[in-house]
Amino acid sequence: MFTQYFWPESFRINEVVASLADKGAQVNVLTGKPNYPQGAVFSGYKAWGLQRESHGGAGVYRIPLAPRRNSGVGLAINYLSFVLSGLLLAPWILRGQRHDVIFVYAPSPILQAIPAIFLGWLTGAPVVLWVQDLWPASLSATGHVKNPTVLRAVERLVAWIYRKVDLLLVQSEAFVAPVRALAGDTPIQYFPNSVDASFSAPAAGTSVPAGLDAPFPVLFAGNIGTAQAVDVIIDAAERLQQHSDIQFVVVGDGSRRNGMLELARQRGLTNLHLPGRFPVESMPGFMQRAAVLLVTLADREVFAYTVPSKVQAYLAAGRPIVACINGEGARVVTGAGAGLAVAAEDGAALADAVMTLYRMDSAQRAVLGENGARYFAQHFEHEMLVDRLRGILTDVIATRKEKMR
Repeated sequence: MFTQYFWPESFRINEVVASLADKGAQVNVLTGKPNYPQGAVFSGYKAWGLQRESHGGAGVYRIPLAPRRNSGVGLAINYLSFVLSGLLLAPWILRGQRHDVIFVYAPSPILQAIPAIFLGWLTGAPVVLWVQDLWPASLSATGHVKNPTVLRAVERLVAWIYRKVDLLLVQSEAFVAPVRALAGDTPIQYFPNSVDASFSAPAAGTSVPAGLDAPFPVLFAGNIGTAQAVDVIIDAAERLQQHSDIQFVVVGDGSRRNGMLELARQRGLTNLHLPGRFPVESMPGFMQRAAVLLVTLADREVFAYTVPSKVQAYLAAGRPIVACINGEGARVVTGAGAGLAVAAEDGAALADAVMTLYRMDSAQRAVLGENGARYFAQHFEHEMLVDRLRGILTDVIATRKEKMR
């Protein structure tokens, strides 16, 4: 597993690694030093130096990187430092290991595939790339890169990456066309995200943040950043201030959290709560306490292709969903019969959708939650997808061996 992000950072790849190991695979993880999302290296780790440990039945090999520092320059240095460390140090720290396949988990930055491709070339192992974000479109949509010349250069680099791997997996069916436009003859398969079984199971009683004990809490959980267009939550909360039963709870951290706090203060919003970041283990319990689960994304073309990973968690939790997003994510929510979808960044429509659910009786809302849980079990259940991934990787290994005969 080649991934810039791994435990104790909270990413989907953690559960995939643990389940593959449980099912008998021998897994090594090549990763960096944990620093997401705060931008500073976690306690117990140092940015520089090599480190070996184990987690979830896998060996974990950590290479140096510069922490994000939550700035544009810091982010660029963070991305490039992992690539450089991977090229120089991955072959050294993994010396003596034999790998049948290299699997790259690729949320931003997709550049992390470059040292994986180099390692595959050195060892003869096939490389599978699991695409989580569309580059360069996601760079321009979040405002990190705006220069057209730079974006064209990144596009050429992404095309090179896509064409140098053995298989591309995409997390959204809508990704297939834009990835195919750059990938040449590289095979592409749809392989969605999931969440572990704890999101589907009844959660033990735990203390909850302010607002989540209200008669009708609306919960947003996850990264609070530019891509999430969280100002729409401010707008909706302001429109619904007179309904004291309805409380918005935004759990998580990110670049826009302080801005949200300031806007809430300026507008005197008493129905919006930003309690900060909590351990991922708390999330199933929080979600099951919510009356409504909220997902938002910015009104950008690239985000219409994606299914935010929290959608699978929300479906698994079995609570009604309001999706203030465009495209594929909205299609999943409405196709599941799990809730309501409104246009991205439309605060008035978001407030109306929340009111629609508020006015439903509890039995009607329960049906929406049950629909979502059933859809999750049919399409996104974790163990089912891990078994499918084992089959995919086995096929890739067999194909490479056949080519070498």
